[in-house]
Amino acid sequence: MSRMDNPGADIEPSKEALAFGTDEKPKAKISDSPPPYDETSNDDKRKQEYPMTRLQIIKNLLVVSFGFLFLFTSFQSLANLQSSLNREEGLGTWGLATIYIALVLSCMFLPPFIIDILGCKWTVAFSMLCYILYMVANFYAVWGTIIPAAIILGIGAAPLWSAKCTYLTETGTWYAKMTGASHDDIVNRFFGIFFMIFQTSQIWGNLISSLVFSERGQNASSGVYTVCGIYVGFACIGFFIITLLLDRIVLDKEAARAPGQKRLSFDLVWETFRHLINNHYQKLLIPLTIYSGVEQAFIAGDFTRSYVSCSVGIWNVGYVMICYGVVDAFCSFTFGRLVQYVGHIPFFILAFVVHISCQITLLLWLPNPDQFYVFFILAAMWGIGDAVIQTQVNALYGWLFSDNPEAAFSNYRLWESVGFIIAFGYSFNLCTSVKLYFCIGNLVVGMVLYGVVEVLQRRSKSKSFDITPTK
Repeated sequence: MSRMDNPGADIEPSKEALAFGTDEKPKAKISDSPPPYDETSNDDKRKQEYPMTRLQIIKNLLVVSFGFLFLFTSFQSLANLQSSLNREEGLGTWGLATIYIALVLSCMFLPPFIIDILGCKWTVAFSMLCYILYMVANFYAVWGTIIPAAIILGIGAAPLWSAKCTYLTETGTWYAKMTGASHDDIVNRFFGIFFMIFQTSQIWGNLISSLVFSERGQNASSGVYTVCGIYVGFACIGFFIITLLLDRIVLDKEAARAPGQKRLSFDLVWETFRHLINNHYQKLLIPLTIYSGVEQAFIAGDFTRSYVSCSVGIWNVGYVMICYGVVDAFCSFTFGRLVQYVGHIPFFILAFVVHISCQITLLLWLPNPDQFYVFFILAAMWGIGDAVIQTQVNALYGWLFSDNPEAAFSNYRLWESVGFIIAFGYSFNLCTSVKLYFCIGNLVVGMVLYGVVEVLQRRSKSKSFDITPTK
């Protein structure tokens, strides 16, 4: 029985007081330990139990979101321009492929190890420097600068995303316990807010490049330098947002280490492999995670090049992608809020219906400049599906693998990167229709296996991932 169950356990009456008829009152022996009764406010108790207040958690969620917004406003837009800016001998495309090849190798080894050394905050910060180095290399884009910078970026990308996902999952878990809300609900909401802010990078980055390159009288080289300079500046702002404003967290498993226990272990290097081998849910989610990379590569590369540029001109690519970014950002936030009422499954069904409808339409439709509005409709529909894929798959990983988030999100980035590599690998070797058939097949297999995960989870825990408000 604990002292909380018996509040008088530390009170020891004197022997004289036990005698019948004595006037002496029992003497209290006060324990050196804190009193078991309430002498502190609820707020003080909450601070002792959790390292952050609810307000601090929300603040850090926004800091992470805006830090990534500034960084990827630069990187995503610069990546979209690589095939145009650095097209000699395919330097830009080979650079992007190199990024994701290095990212795959990084995912297999580095994230748990780096996060264990630096913690989530400084892993994010130092990984951002890898992105900035790649952007600086574009000022003098040759094989000797772009390829090494791409390798460094790929190595830093896996720890960056794993640390971000771990940070949001950990703080979301604290917030759920503090508020009494469902863990899945809060993690979904956090990822929804993050991707709402993050996906607007498509808007600002495309707007910047469109405005710079549409200026009259500016030669191409000065336009490249202007764009690269703006992008490097934005990325540096994101770096300083993280380093100056983000609070450091200690992961629960790190806090539970025994004093003197080594922080580093060779087992950490193989944690990602062990997670993949030992966890059946992870294996089943591989096709859907690969599709996440394939569909992003298709909309950014094949849709813009094969449909928009060829039909209505390259100067309209930015505006079509702004539509995609706006819808993606809005739906990311909205779906993250609505999932607590309807659960994951309806949104995955929505993503399946929307994306397969777009893909069949692109197979059957002959692009026509007179049907200019169709390009925006297709971009918006693709954005709806991408919002589901990005927010719900991330949240699903956070919910399923909350006991080992670093290794889980390392696997997520690994297999998503495989999707990008596949898409870049066949980009110049297959016609667009074949790529669309591959997207359809990948989507169908991924969604079917996701359904298997739902069934297995229902059987093992007698509940689904569908969340209903706690009563």
